[in-house]
Amino acid sequence: MQIVPLADATPEQREQLAAILWREFRPNYPDAWPTLADARAEVAEALDGARIGLMAVAAGTVCGWIGGIPEYDGNVWELHPLVVASPYQRRGVGRQLVAALEQAVIARGGFTIRVGTDDEDGRTTLGGVDVYPDVLRHVADVRNLNNHPFEFYIKNGFALVGIIPDANGFGKPDILLAKRVRSFHE
Repeated sequence: MQIVPLADATPEQREQLAAILWREFRPNYPDAWPTLADARAEVAEALDGARIGLMAVAAGTVCGWIGGIPEYDGNVWELHPLVVASPYQRRGVGRQLVAALEQAVIARGGFTIRVGTDDEDGRTTLGGVDVYPDVLRHVADVRNLNNHPFEFYIKNGFALVGIIPDANGFGKPDILLAKRVRSFHE
């Protein structure tokens, strides 16, 4: 498997990128990219030269992809999106894509990568509850109930930095994580 820039994707691979995004997000996040056309538009946005876009490819087939969006004058990059095709999940593809994004962010002078991962379906102890008035206690006590991706990010060195309560409706927070990839002394 190789990690290559999205800019190198063939038209067929660009269609694979969109199909993976649409197919893999539908079960838990059906409103993220509700149609294949929406997923194609996301791929097109990821090809913007200001962004970082990387894909994992094995024998010409796209296994997954990751994007990075610059924020705060390029000091911080939002990881958006990260998706791995079902046959390749739990095989290190996501980990390799995150590591490649980290290197690309460093190369562009960034310090931190941040990611938000929604809990719209109660897969953590933050979902379906009123976290007010003690939001930080709920964040500190968060547990994964059903394979929520926030644990993947923690295993990859990200720190839980907060939530946006009710981001997707009552009891549906956006869980925020961040990772420093380069020190200020470099």
